[in-house]
Amino acid sequence: MAGSAHGHTPAAWTGVIISFIGFCIAGVFMVAANLPGFWAGMGVIVLGGIVGGAMKAAGLGMPKESAAVVAARETATAQARS
Repeated sequence: MAGSAHGHTPAAWTGVIISFIGFCIAGVFMVAANLPGFWAGMGVIVLGGIVGGAMKAAGLGMPKESAAVVAARETATAQARS
């Protein structure tokens, strides 16, 4: 996995940062026993997922691997082992 760029994209970073802020908001309002503030934080968490997904759809995420890439990796791994 060290060679993988899993999650190292603008879409992933933005979605995680927005969701983290939502967790912080929800946590503060949960401790303060403020139900509307808690649900607002939960809404920010959902917003983080939506923004990350929209950015990925706009091309700022990591594309899925094609069958050719998977086959080439398997071939290279088999050659390296022999």
